[in-house]
Amino acid sequence: MNTGSCNACDIEILATLMPRYDAERFGIKLVGSPRHADVLLVTGTVTEKIKDNILQVYEQVPEPKLVIVIGGCGSTKGVFQESYAMAGPVDAILPVDVYIPGCPPRPEAIIYGIAKAWEKLEKLQK
Repeated sequence: MNTGSCNACDIEILATLMPRYDAERFGIKLVGSPRHADVLLVTGTVTEKIKDNILQVYEQVPEPKLVIVIGGCGSTKGVFQESYAMAGPVDAILPVDVYIPGCPPRPEAIIYGIAKAWEKLEKLQK
């Protein structure tokens, strides 16, 4: 879910899913509905306007669920630190399980972060 980013992280997520990096070989798939997801990927700092929407989407993801923040903006508000329109970094709104730093992070880093989240998810399911 893009919560107010510049879309650079979103492009890297799409690159991760393309044939060059082929994240599907690890079982990582993009789904069309949060109701079918195990993990919520969040890019960007949370704007005041989208704060209620991200909470609604988070509630739609079935348990057990994880939240991964991709990029520096979602982790720290990045270049938007002093903006009046920002509700905060993602962890001020949702419980975050994995942070993937970078501006934007490389596809290799995204795959690594998702693998770490996968380990956490397996422990939760036991």
